[in-house]
Amino acid sequence: MQTLPFATLKNYRRAYLPRDLVSGLIVAAVSIPISMGYAQIAGLPAVYGLYGSLLPILFFALLTNSQGFIFGVDAAPAAIVGASLAQAGIALGSADAVRLVPAVALFAAVWLLLFSLLGGGKLVRFVSAPVMGGFISGICVTIILMQVPKLLGGSAASGELLDLIPAIANACGEINLPSLLLGGGALVILLLSKKSFPKLPTSVLLMAVGALLELWLHLDRYGVKLLAAVEPGLPRFALPALDVDTAQTAIRVSLPVAVVIMAETLLGENSFALKNGRRLDGDREILAFSAGNLAAALTGCCPVNGSLSRTSMAEQYGMKTQLASIVASGTMALVLLFGTGFIAYLPVPVLTAIVVSALMGVTEFDLAARLRKTERKEYFIFLGAFAGVLLFGTIYGVVIGVFLSFLNVVLRAADPPRGFLGVAPGREGFCSLGRNRAARPVDGVAIYRFSGSLFFANVDLFQSDIENAAAAPGTRAVIVDAGGIASLDITAAERLLMLSDELSARGVRFYVTEHIGALNDRMRALGAGRLVDSGTVQRTLPDALAELGFVPPYLPAAERADAPQAWYEETVRRYEWTYGGDADAQMEKHIREIIAHLDAEDFESELTPSEDAALPFILDGDDLLSELEEYAGVIAERLGLTEDEVEEKLSESRARLTARVLRENPEALQRLLRRRQERDARIAAHHPEHYEKLLARRAERLEHLRKSDPDAARIVEHAQRNTH
Repeated sequence: MQTLPFATLKNYRRAYLPRDLVSGLIVAAVSIPISMGYAQIAGLPAVYGLYGSLLPILFFALLTNSQGFIFGVDAAPAAIVGASLAQAGIALGSADAVRLVPAVALFAAVWLLLFSLLGGGKLVRFVSAPVMGGFISGICVTIILMQVPKLLGGSAASGELLDLIPAIANACGEINLPSLLLGGGALVILLLSKKSFPKLPTSVLLMAVGALLELWLHLDRYGVKLLAAVEPGLPRFALPALDVDTAQTAIRVSLPVAVVIMAETLLGENSFALKNGRRLDGDREILAFSAGNLAAALTGCCPVNGSLSRTSMAEQYGMKTQLASIVASGTMALVLLFGTGFIAYLPVPVLTAIVVSALMGVTEFDLAARLRKTERKEYFIFLGAFAGVLLFGTIYGVVIGVFLSFLNVVLRAADPPRGFLGVAPGREGFCSLGRNRAARPVDGVAIYRFSGSLFFANVDLFQSDIENAAAAPGTRAVIVDAGGIASLDITAAERLLMLSDELSARGVRFYVTEHIGALNDRMRALGAGRLVDSGTVQRTLPDALAELGFVPPYLPAAERADAPQAWYEETVRRYEWTYGGDADAQMEKHIREIIAHLDAEDFESELTPSEDAALPFILDGDDLLSELEEYAGVIAERLGLTEDEVEEKLSESRARLTARVLRENPEALQRLLRRRQERDARIAAHHPEHYEKLLARRAERLEHLRKSDPDAARIVEHAQRNTH
């Protein structure tokens, strides 16, 4: 683990300085309203949010290797702490809250230190994206609902959904209209500016406008609440005061806080690092998180976390290193020393709108929408974690989400991918019968592929598939392609023995093939060594088929391909493998794109760069046009065009290609012509009638070209003579 302090400043480049300075100033400015709001959510006076943007960000920058990530007071930890205070009956902003919250930060730092020492960076992979997304979204929605009464002119609500609904209803009966207009207007402006002016620090501008309105209109006279005044000066440094009750509560609350800090910040850091071509040491980063939270505890602040929103903004302004964090920390120190007077002029509804807007940006309902379309099980995991937080609180939300994740793992393992294989004319190897229309089963043989560990939860499914295949008329052998089976348990080993005996009694041969050698050792250890010794276990599928008297290509002579497979048939197979049931629609879409692109002026230039190194692309481009020409009839039928229309496009494009190659890369022309000769010879040998038709079409197109472009026609005519 590298221990270099301020590692991201090593070999610093002067060119980075302007971007880091601007990014740091922007981060500090944006952190003022956001961190103050989150501090209030965590149960602390607003000024503690500024304290959390001073030393914690500096301590993180001291130890992290992440060049472009921002640390500070953020939504998730603040929300967990605030919700936990509400569950414990501790009023937000009370003396009890001011005493307890820094203790939570202290123990969160201890937990994070333990995670770092124990290699906890690896644990993050066990927190699935749906669990984390549902958990964070549930917290954000809960806090947004807590803030609604403040937008209406009242005080923040607390509790879970069933507590928040009546609190919001009561607030709706006592609306302060100036507060609603101020907060609602600020929220609308923030949401619109995110889409239209993402780089604009709108929250800072709104905060300034709110303070000016208070100076000008004295909004407090109309019932608009203002933040409490803050004495200037830096925070006092002290360990949190601990008694038995405080320590017990802090330990209990700090564990989920530490887990969320570790998981959310590591996931965010790695995402930004990979995007910029870097890799991070997870355990080193957790140590940096611990240091940041220790600094928060020493200054009386709430737990701190990586901020995706402020990191995104810093990235927009070109942040290069953690010098931006140092600048942000220094700027916040100046604000605390000389600029706290303006805090007493800040309207609470404006600050609330800034917090609500930031929380809305953190929710992950876009993830839920994607999961709903693609992964229904993980969609319900997201909903479970979300509803758990919203209805029962943060701890229950985590428990529900993790439980559903493990249940999903079990369900996936119990129903792994599987299917039956066959062979296709002109193609080596074996392919799925369900995804390749040209594939045929080997006569009398069921080849079954099972992809997953074979154990008690899925062995019944395995057995049922094999027994059903063996019961089909004419089946004389079942071969298991076990290449995807990495392990098996004793239940599976016993079931393999039973299957072998059962099928043998029916006169059906049974084989297990393609697996790793260690699986044989496992079978012997579990008492199924008889399968290995009796020949049931074979090294490969061809070995098993050879025992049954089959030789490649395992098809009747009438179904074998005498010539190499052409582009169209191979393309069909590739699309079937890639798109399954959507293969026809996707293939038609892509062929349409190719045909339409033939009319583009830059098509030949893309295929004929002048550099010699690009010659393979020239030849591949000509091959593409030749293959399309060969199957012009099929393509025309697919696209609803006439064969003449398709061939005209192809012939003209090939003519332009030939002329351009001769002008810009004459050495390539001979290789181009040899490739065409080979292709034409194959067509003439296997499709003589089609070849004669192609020659006639080419002659017609050449005559047309003589009239429109004589020079190009002479080049093409020369090429055709050499080809034919």
